[in-house]
Amino acid sequence: MTLKVLSIASEAVPLVKTGGLADVAGALPAAVAPHGVAMTTMIPGYPQVLKAIGKAKAVHAWPSLLGDPARLLAAKIGDQPLLVLDCPGLFARDGGPYVDGFGKDWGDNWQRFAAFARAAADVASGAVKGLQFDLAHAHDWQAGMVPAYLRFGPAVRTVPSVMTIHNMAFQGHYGADVFPQLGLPPEAWSMHGVEYHGGVGFLKAGLEAATAITTVSPTYAREIREREFGMGLEGLIRSRGDRVHGIVNGIDPADWNPESDPALPARYSWRSLGKRAANRKALAAEFGLDAGDGPLFVVITRLTWQKGMDVLLEVIDHMVGLGGRLALLGSGDPALEAGFHAAAARHPGKVGVRIGYDEALSHRMQAGGDAILVPSRFEPCGLTQLYGLAYGCVPVVSRTGGLADTVVDANLAAIAAGAATGVQCNAVNYAALADAISRTVALFHQPDTWKAIQRAGMKTDFSWGRSGKAYADLYRSLEETA
Repeated sequence: MTLKVLSIASEAVPLVKTGGLADVAGALPAAVAPHGVAMTTMIPGYPQVLKAIGKAKAVHAWPSLLGDPARLLAAKIGDQPLLVLDCPGLFARDGGPYVDGFGKDWGDNWQRFAAFARAAADVASGAVKGLQFDLAHAHDWQAGMVPAYLRFGPAVRTVPSVMTIHNMAFQGHYGADVFPQLGLPPEAWSMHGVEYHGGVGFLKAGLEAATAITTVSPTYAREIREREFGMGLEGLIRSRGDRVHGIVNGIDPADWNPESDPALPARYSWRSLGKRAANRKALAAEFGLDAGDGPLFVVITRLTWQKGMDVLLEVIDHMVGLGGRLALLGSGDPALEAGFHAAAARHPGKVGVRIGYDEALSHRMQAGGDAILVPSRFEPCGLTQLYGLAYGCVPVVSRTGGLADTVVDANLAAIAAGAATGVQCNAVNYAALADAISRTVALFHQPDTWKAIQRAGMKTDFSWGRSGKAYADLYRSLEETA
C-alpha cells in the first residue's frame, strides 16, 4: 500500500534555498518513492516560488489565515507534487525567506510561519477536499507548529507527525503576547504544549507534540541529549526516549557527480583522478593563487562561530607556512569576512576569498580543491563533506555530529585497511586544527596514500538510497501504530 506523506518545509531546491534544509526537502520525495511512499512538498509562496511555478491551480482558500487571506496552489517540482501557500500579506515581499534586504529578521516571522503551519495542518488532516495524507513530516522551527496544530487544533482527522531537527540552534522563540493570536485553545499554553521559558517556542512545540523526532545524523541524535548540544532542549529530547531517531542526510548524485557535472572544466571519476589536475589549475587561477607543491584547501560555508571560522582564521598562517593555499567561498559575520580579507592581503597568491555564494563555483571548488575544511563546533549532518567525498576533495573535519558519522579518519589502521576517507580533529581550537592541517599536508605528500583516501571517499555511497528507506520504514511504523 502506498503511504501518502505531506512534507512541510520553508525552503526546497530548486525553488528557494538558504541552506542544507532546502537540499533535503528537495531530495526527499524521490528518495522515499522507491519504498512505497508518495510525498507531496508544501512550501510558502515567496515571490521566486510563485514566479517559478507560473500559472497554478488554486485548490483551496482561507478567507482569514491568522488574519490574512490565503490560497493553496497545486504545482510540481520536476515530476514531484508541490503545494504552495499563496499568502501575499505574509510572503509577497523582497528580501530572503526569513530576513529583509538588510539581513534583519522579518518582525512578523512568528505570524508568517504559524500561518504556514496552520495551513499545513489543515491540509495534512484532510480539511482540503481532494487531498488526503497518512502522515505529516515537518522540518525545523518554521514548520514546528504543524504537530502542535495537529494535536491541539480543530483537525478533521488525526494523523501521525514527524519533526525533523536540521539545526537545534534555530528554535523560533517568541513572546507570550503572540499566543492569543495563534488560534490555539488555552490548554496548548503549558510546558507540554507550546509554552517555552515564558514565551512560545516553535521548535519546542513540534518536539513536544510530534509522534516521532528525527535528526539528520545518528551522532547528532545522541549529542542533543546533552547540554553542550541540546541548546536548552536536551531535557525534552531525553524525555522523548526512543522516539528520537538519527537518519543521516544523503546527496543527489544527479546534481553532485564529477563524471557528469557541467560546471567542471574537466570531468573525472575515481578511476581517472589524474584529470582533476585541470580543475585544480583552473581553480587556482580563478582565485588568483600561485602554483604550489602543497595542498589547495577549500572552504565553502557560512562564516560563523558554529562553523569554527574564527579558529580557521588563527590557523591560516600555519597552513601557509606548511605550503598550503586556501580558496574560501562564504559570507556571514562581518568581522570574520574582514578577517579573511585581511588574511588574503597578508598572503597574496596563497589565500583567495570570495564573499557570497555561487552554486557553480562551489562545484568547481569541490572538483579542484585537494581538501575541504569543515571545522564545525557542532554539525547536525553537513552536506559539504559529502560533496567533498564524492569529488575526491578530502574532508578535514571536526569529530562531531554528521561529520563523525560520514568521514573515516586517516589513522594508521584505517589507512592500512583502505577505509580512510578524510582527517578528523578532536576539538575546535588552534592546536587541534593546526595538527589536523599538518597531518593533511603530510598525507598529501604521500601520493599513493592520498589517492587511496580520495578513491575510498569517492566509492562511498552517500546517495539517498539507504536514508530514503530509513525514512520510509519510520513513516510506516508510525502509520501502523496510529
